[in-house]
Amino acid sequence: MKTLSENKKALFNYQLLEKFEAGISLTGQEVKSIKSGRMNLAGSFVVFKGGEAFLLGANVPPYQPKNAPSDYDPKRTRKLLLTRKEINYLLGKSEQKGLTMIPLKVYTNNGKIKLEFGLAKGKQQYDKRDAIKKRELDREMERELKARG
Repeated sequence: MKTLSENKKALFNYQLLEKFEAGISLTGQEVKSIKSGRMNLAGSFVVFKGGEAFLLGANVPPYQPKNAPSDYDPKRTRKLLLTRKEINYLLGKSEQKGLTMIPLKVYTNNGKIKLEFGLAKGKQQYDKRDAIKKRELDREMERELKARG
């Protein structure tokens, strides 16, 4: 599985509870653009409308900008392909207070483009500070071990 795009801020800003995999409904031009690694997941999220899941805010620039259709929208809403059982489960979870669904990464699986998204809870500012402190302490310990060894 080749990772095509990743949401690096997601793990810093959110505490993940569960991960899910979904297919994405795309046009041919979008597939080429994503496979060339030009998708941006920053600021995007998953929502439910009418019993279906959609990806909002993901930016997929045109594969060939000069050859793109005049009505092409790089931030259009894209439908996610999930089973009915998964949709019902996620609908129940998404209605709980404080839970949201954020995309984590886009990758290929047997030639098909898949989206991994997570059910997450937003971190508070002090949680983020703790994560930064822990990361810095781990780096210092690693440097000390390398200096001694």
